[in-house]
Amino acid sequence: MNIIKLEEMLKQFFNEDIGDGDLSSEFIFSAEQQGSFSFYAKESGIFCGALIIEHGFLLLDRSMDITLYRKDGEKVNTGDVLAVIQGPLQKLLMGERVILNLTQRMSAIATATNLAVRETAGTNAKICDTRKTMPGMRMLDKYAVRIGGAYNHRNGLYDAIMLKDNHIAFAGSITKAVQAAREKIGHTIKIEVEIETKAQLDEAIVAGADIIMFDNRSPEEIREWLPAVPPHIATEASGGITLHNLNTYAKTGIQWISLGALTHSVIAFDISALVQTKGVNSLVHH
Repeated sequence: MNIIKLEEMLKQFFNEDIGDGDLSSEFIFSAEQQGSFSFYAKESGIFCGALIIEHGFLLLDRSMDITLYRKDGEKVNTGDVLAVIQGPLQKLLMGERVILNLTQRMSAIATATNLAVRETAGTNAKICDTRKTMPGMRMLDKYAVRIGGAYNHRNGLYDAIMLKDNHIAFAGSITKAVQAAREKIGHTIKIEVEIETKAQLDEAIVAGADIIMFDNRSPEEIREWLPAVPPHIATEASGGITLHNLNTYAKTGIQWISLGALTHSVIAFDISALVQTKGVNSLVHH
């Protein structure tokens, strides 16, 4: 992960939440008062957020003492301590919500991704994400997918050409769209074409697509159509694929399965923070 970009993002997130100051913490506790946070898991899954915890709290105060008990990608169980952070109590409370929010989301993505990857065991299919990420959060969302054991699709509109139904409709045909793109790109950029019919598949092959996406096709259709695809063209399935039918799609022989659900509809992983100060113990719920 790009640490410079990460810290820039964290500064923006803190600025949104803290603004001119944390009235609750500053009016109750002195700047000198020290304390500690214990982050712990309230469910089982894959942890992701070590960099968020470390860089987030250090941005608020360089004197923070941070001990991480879990690395990104490690399995955690209910009750496991993930990290302990010691330092100025005001700064601990200032950073608690933003850092928990990010760590909960990233751990949820990593956990969902890990479940998806496990569904492909014994097949040649690989799981990847999509551009269906939270705006402003793509770097973190895609990092969490990698931590969960899957792969990243293109990072944005800038690093690959993907011709979807609307591109094809505006261009007039798959052939015209691919030809127009091929005339202007360099040799390092790949062209992916989305298809929905056998006729479109045949056209995409003749047009010279590098990757063909079977969009919202049934496992039966994919299994039937795949033999027509030459070995040098990568294949991908997407649309209507869930954990419930993922294994069936993986067994079709498809090479890649892209899942928008990994990033657009996860439920926050349950993590809480136990705040400890001298003579005070209280649970800060997420």
